[in-house]
Amino acid sequence: MKKMILALLGLLAVMPVYAADFNAAPAAPAASAPAPAATPTDAAAPATPGGSVARAVFTSAVTDHEPTDTITSLSNDATNIMFFTELQGLQGQTMTHRWEHGDKVMAEIKFDVGSARWRVFSSKRLDPSWTGEWKVSVIDANGGTLGTSTFTYTAAAKSATDSAPPAAAPAMAPAPAK
Repeated sequence: MKKMILALLGLLAVMPVYAADFNAAPAAPAASAPAPAATPTDAAAPATPGGSVARAVFTSAVTDHEPTDTITSLSNDATNIMFFTELQGLQGQTMTHRWEHGDKVMAEIKFDVGSARWRVFSSKRLDPSWTGEWKVSVIDANGGTLGTSTFTYTAAAKSATDSAPPAAAPAMAPAPAK
């Protein structure tokens, strides 16, 4: 039982990322992997009055309170992914990142919004067999969906060495007779 609990704890994490000056513009993303401003990809229920999701992206890492890249498709040779959101005007509310695969809810990560501008991410450890479309919804305390974003988890391409038959063992010369 203890191993199962530890395994479940290892699957999920949520970390708020915030700056001392909440009114400052977001830091510029890393030059090598720009993370363009994005809004949730699908239409959603009416937003919480006065509050919204300013950005929502899947990313491989968060550095200096910003996503380092934007992921829309991930190969199953990678098993970790993060969902970064920037919320505006939702201070004092409890929000949820709902991770779904197919028709199944795989995780619900709750977090409290601490200021008018709040950046937060949750992460998910993926099993390589869980290929297909994934969706994360940003849910308010009343169960309303503020937005959703999706990514595709795909089977890794096999390399030429993965599909080549094993090499035959070299023939051994008979041992000299004594």
